[in-house]
Amino acid sequence: MSRTSELAGAVEVVAVELAWVLDCADPPTLASFWAGALGYTAGPYRQPYLELSDPRGHGPELLLQRVPEPKRGKNRMHVDLRVQDQDTKVERLVELGGRLLRPPFDDTGWWTAHVADPEGNELCVIVPPRP
Repeated sequence: MSRTSELAGAVEVVAVELAWVLDCADPPTLASFWAGALGYTAGPYRQPYLELSDPRGHGPELLLQRVPEPKRGKNRMHVDLRVQDQDTKVERLVELGGRLLRPPFDDTGWWTAHVADPEGNELCVIVPPRP
């Protein structure tokens, strides 16, 4: 009997800890952008990784991983930053070296702005609809 068939009909509970890994050319430089964007703390750079962590211990870890190849094309997965003050957050991301790709627009009730980090990785700054 295979492991799959053994689990058929049963629920297996496994604890999973989420960590995001972002491939980049220069982790130390990108760390200042992402630490400022997320309110995270940057650890030391231990090639090829630089760890960013939530000082409150709530958010997932973000690892910046140095890779030799440049980013090509649109991200298949990206980060959404849900905020109450979109203008202030977008302004701060631009101050940190980011670039506004698309100004705020109504995405079915979610006000969304597309931003890129200094290496061109996309993220969205979103104001959720009010209840």
